[in-house]
Amino acid sequence: MISYQDIVKAAELMSGIVHKTPLDYSRTFSEFSQNEVYLKLENLQKTGSFKVRGSYNKMMSLKKEDLIKGVVAASAGNHAQGVAYASSKLNISSTIIMPNGAPLSKIQATKDYGAKVLLQGNGFNEALDYALELREQTGAAFVHAFDDEAIITGQGTVGIEIMDQLSDVDAIVCPIGGGGLIAGIAIAVKEKNPSIKIYGVEAKACPSMAQSLQEGKITTVVADPTMADGIAVQRPGQHTFEIVSKYVDDIITVDEMEIAQTMLMLLERNKLLVEGSGAVSLAALVQKRIPLKNKKVVPIISGGNVDVSFISRIIERGMVESGRFMRFRTILKDKPGNLEKILEVISELNGNILDISLSHIGDKIYPNYAQLSISIETKNQEHKDEIYAVLKTKGYETEME
Repeated sequence: MISYQDIVKAAELMSGIVHKTPLDYSRTFSEFSQNEVYLKLENLQKTGSFKVRGSYNKMMSLKKEDLIKGVVAASAGNHAQGVAYASSKLNISSTIIMPNGAPLSKIQATKDYGAKVLLQGNGFNEALDYALELREQTGAAFVHAFDDEAIITGQGTVGIEIMDQLSDVDAIVCPIGGGGLIAGIAIAVKEKNPSIKIYGVEAKACPSMAQSLQEGKITTVVADPTMADGIAVQRPGQHTFEIVSKYVDDIITVDEMEIAQTMLMLLERNKLLVEGSGAVSLAALVQKRIPLKNKKVVPIISGGNVDVSFISRIIERGMVESGRFMRFRTILKDKPGNLEKILEVISELNGNILDISLSHIGDKIYPNYAQLSISIETKNQEHKDEIYAVLKTKGYETEME
């Protein structure tokens, strides 16, 4: 069983190898949640996430003869980079199995750290199965993404840092995928101070740990698509399940809307680019899903590896969900001045027109009519509702796109 002292030793071992990441007080999120909120910025960690901690500790725990044939791992992205980086530091060859469809930026970053990348399977579990087969074929050491005591011990160093940086912390909120991060933090924190609350957060699209705890046994769930792909683990680990069952106070889930809104808020308010899995802990806090008030709370911002091509979609989704973007279409009589009239209505209501297009051909477009598609930046949901209401009173039938 992992002890607090094991985690302290791991922290000493990786000193100078990984960053001691900042604990950043946020007035904005403190006001939103009615707590004192300090963001633990693991998105600023080497490789862009906390994963390098566990990977490095695992490889340091292995004997030299175990590493002669290198290491193999399976990952959707962040663990891949952690293993590749740690391997490069220790001059060990690494092969990473990533699922088909893994973000190109994470694939390239993993290669840039010196790893060989193989794409296999349609999700983490299929990539994991192939990695285990490869271990048997090659004799390489296997570095699990979460269900390994050395990995959990390494991730627990985040908890040590938090207690050093904020000795009177009341609660820590942590993302959960397979459970390695929260398991390590929970041991570090609860063995030192059992009164500190530990809350886990999963994406509602893949609540494997919450479902397992509810059923009292490790359970595999069917995952829906989620922007929090880094925690979309369909089955938690045996070690992590046991630790979470013992130490974690509660698990909360958040939906895609809440994740998108929080990612956008972090980008706008704190100038932090955070991936979906890294934003879930703060999302739960902002949405007041956690029963805390006037407490010192640390949400773990676990990673910031966002595919550049995905950023614009994050921004648009976040703006839509917060009522700051609307797109609709309506039918206009194809007559001079009609386009000007509707644009004038929107302008008078202070809607910022981003894009317009007119089409004269379509199933619902009759002769002498045109279909207007328009995108508008709005202030909030109330402003958005006001524009729709005024357009309706003026005889415009709108259809959301």
